[in-house]
Amino acid sequence: MHNKILIVLEVPSIEKNFNVFLPINKKISSLIVLLTKAISELTAGGYKIRGNERLYNKINGLKYEGDIYLKDSDLSNGSIVILI
Repeated sequence: MHNKILIVLEVPSIEKNFNVFLPINKKISSLIVLLTKAISELTAGGYKIRGNERLYNKINGLKYEGDIYLKDSDLSNGSIVILI
């Protein structure tokens, strides 16, 4: 599985964590859309999609810009990101 990484996604608004495999050849903006839809479905609508969500690195607070590819970011297996 060299084309995916496993991250821990924290969603403070619903106080839940998810282990998620993400494809490295997608832009961060596309991944945010996919993640928000999946979380909304997994929580049976408990997570409300706002459309302005962002990803942040939990360790260093870095905000991930939507126009970069996941493979070009510092994310790797085991990274913890926060969806706000």
